[in-house]
Amino acid sequence: MDWNQFDKGVFLVNLLGIIYDPKTKKILIGKRENDPYIKELSWCFPGGRPGYVDDLEFYLKEQIKIKTGLEVEPKKIVFAKTYPEKREFLSIYYYCEVLGGEEKAGDKFVEIKWVRPTEVVNYFTTSLHQKVLDFLRTLE
Repeated sequence: MDWNQFDKGVFLVNLLGIIYDPKTKKILIGKRENDPYIKELSWCFPGGRPGYVDDLEFYLKEQIKIKTGLEVEPKKIVFAKTYPEKREFLSIYYYCEVLGGEEKAGDKFVEIKWVRPTEVVNYFTTSLHQKVLDFLRTLE
């Protein structure tokens, strides 16, 4: 698709889960390699692009299950943003809690890791909006 033909209103939507474990007070992040869209991307929140048939939360749960092996329940939308690196990408961040499943890296993730919420800045190579960072601080 030639994104230059649109001056506004068309985005590639990405759903991201801030997966929190209240017992350990940690969140789950995944490592990607050779991302075809954002070269700088390495560690990120699990998620993916939605389809058109079901609700956004259905696709978020499905993508998290594929990438991490975990079943989650999206509780609320934390924030939505575009990226300075790629303005046509719109990411919607959901706060999620783990319901079960067997933890394992899958699909485009080569590794998954539980970290303290404020430690994500030590892993992420793409921008993190201040509102996301502020929310992560509330989880510590």
